[in-house]
Amino acid sequence: MKLKLSVLAVASAVLLAGCNDSLNDGSNDTTDKDQPPVEVSGVKIAFMPDIHFHDVYGDFKDGSFDGLYNSVTGKGATIRTMQSQMESTRLFNENYFAMIAALDDVVERGIKHVALPGDFSDDGQPVHMRGLVEIFDHYAEKYDLEFFAAPGNHDPTRPFSIPNGKSDYLGEGGKEQRIYSRGTEHCNGYAGDWTIVQGDWDLPQVCSEEVQEWGYKEIMDILAPHGFHPTPEHFYFETPYSSHGAREHYRYETAYIESKFENRFFEICHEGTGGDYKKEGYTSCSMVPDTTYLVEPIEGVWLMAIDANVYRPKAGSDDNSENGNDFDGSSNAGYNMMLTHKEHVIEWIADTVEAAKEQNKVLISFSHFPMTDFYNGASEEIEDIFGEGNFQLKRVPEDDTSRALAQTGLGIHVGGHMHFNDTGKKQYNIGGETYTLFNIQAPSLAGYIPAYKVLEILPQGQVEVETVIIEEVPRFNELFEHYAEEHAHLTAMGKEDAWTREILDSKDYYQLTDWHIKELTRLRFLPNEWPQDLKNMLFNMDGKQMLILSKLETDITVCQLKAALDIPCTDAFANEDLDKFLQDWTKAKEKATVLANQHGMSLMSFAEWDGTELATDFYRLRNADELAFRDIKQSRLPQYKLLSDELSEMNTEVRLPAGSEDHTPVGQVFKVRFGTLFYILDRFATGEASDHFLIDTELGEIIDLKKVADREAML
Repeated sequence: MKLKLSVLAVASAVLLAGCNDSLNDGSNDTTDKDQPPVEVSGVKIAFMPDIHFHDVYGDFKDGSFDGLYNSVTGKGATIRTMQSQMESTRLFNENYFAMIAALDDVVERGIKHVALPGDFSDDGQPVHMRGLVEIFDHYAEKYDLEFFAAPGNHDPTRPFSIPNGKSDYLGEGGKEQRIYSRGTEHCNGYAGDWTIVQGDWDLPQVCSEEVQEWGYKEIMDILAPHGFHPTPEHFYFETPYSSHGAREHYRYETAYIESKFENRFFEICHEGTGGDYKKEGYTSCSMVPDTTYLVEPIEGVWLMAIDANVYRPKAGSDDNSENGNDFDGSSNAGYNMMLTHKEHVIEWIADTVEAAKEQNKVLISFSHFPMTDFYNGASEEIEDIFGEGNFQLKRVPEDDTSRALAQTGLGIHVGGHMHFNDTGKKQYNIGGETYTLFNIQAPSLAGYIPAYKVLEILPQGQVEVETVIIEEVPRFNELFEHYAEEHAHLTAMGKEDAWTREILDSKDYYQLTDWHIKELTRLRFLPNEWPQDLKNMLFNMDGKQMLILSKLETDITVCQLKAALDIPCTDAFANEDLDKFLQDWTKAKEKATVLANQHGMSLMSFAEWDGTELATDFYRLRNADELAFRDIKQSRLPQYKLLSDELSEMNTEVRLPAGSEDHTPVGQVFKVRFGTLFYILDRFATGEASDHFLIDTELGEIIDLKKVADREAML
């Protein structure tokens, strides 16, 4: 294995070599084969990715922004608008209270270890990072909780600090408040502590360093007690940059020095990994930080926190750059790019897995990014219907990527990033040996459905996984008075696509997140992700019409039907085609009635939902997998299943030639578009168990611990 060791790490190892030899009496020698293996059972670890923490009462230390006076707390609320929340894949404000509720739940369960698989912050701004650490410190001091952080693409957003800010803080009168930092185009000329800039917006703009986006150094410094560095209580700690002898002769003092920021750098180039891996022709090469580490907080348990951020230098950028803007973001890179741009970390993973086996350690890994497909094998169909580049398909690990990760020997990995609840299993036979990789996608507390995962380590290679839904969140509506003022302002301004006022009637946090997925579907997903012809059908049909169309056999084209209904269409035929269409429709209706009755349903019952509700359920299932069953009417799931099965039997091409829809028979257009749509929806609803299940790493199996009868009834 090739381990890149920085100059400072080498120096520290040399300086402490004598100390290691003279002070280590062998009691902490991790390779002592005479020691019997430690039996690990009943240990529970909580995994909370994608908290996206935003300090709703954050204190701008420079005095630049006081926030909105809150009548409940008497504090200044420094929050984002509800409009921005409903158009984002995450909440920015109420997740503050959800995180506290989740940590209280962890305490009540007696769990002492909390892993944070990335995006614990929302862009690493100083004002919010201070608030996050204050809460972590409180739970560590009062309840002995120990946190283990792995960074996500929002913490940091680049390897080195960059200027930035937001235009959608909520200001006086329900208006948007712009707050940016020095170095942005919004704050040209700003050089002092803070300043106010007048412009063409409703409220004066604030320029403050409190909203810059910190890089690795600043985030590692402030989170130093919470995972990135060893403590004397840890049984073991290493990084891919530790000295070669550290594993055999472990000492806390050595591990601490080698874990320092300056000792955790590697070279990355635009084309791939640098250093020993650099190939001829590589360009734009720079040294960047990497926080990957292995820690043994409980004897016998190794937690591997993988820094899967890949901040690739932009083509043509200077060598040895420390300008954060010279690097691409990490959002869509993930493990596909880890294999090419952080090869040394992949090799270190394989080496560490082997060491865990030799030393009888239970190894669980976590990082921000998924290691397996999270669309249950429907990625190709999603691309067919929604188009290349949509639906976050760039984030899906290639099968070759999952294969390479499985070949490292990793068994269990917990990921985040997608805000999805899902379980992936990939099994490969490589060189006559079977490798099974389990990827647990933990949901976000900042969206639908708000939850976290608990992994309990059991004997004989088994791990029980429980999904804990956070429904009741004290104070979840504490900021609603400010949103009411915002909505009144939007109404006065005549904003047509404003968020729905009924959101403020939510009875609990769970209902708020359900509103979030509904509004997100309406305001963002449907307008931006769905092809127009699919939307045209979706918005004008209910389930009854969909079932009839699934049985429709007609030569009438979409264009002919438009003309018959007095809708302009080039090359249409005569209006008498409408009579032929109505005859075909009547026959299809009769067939649909029989089909529904054969499955214990009525055709009229399909009319109880329309295309918009179908789209919302589609995203519910995508985000929450089987957890979403509770929010979809029990009668509706069998109807979706029937449509999926019926349309899957149609002999139609998935793709329609571009621009051909108007001249294709009506039934075929529907079957192609909706056949694929219902297939994807069915895949979302029928993947591996993702709520409460058992992973058996020795057998390579997932065992659903929920009652099978209950699941079948819901399906």
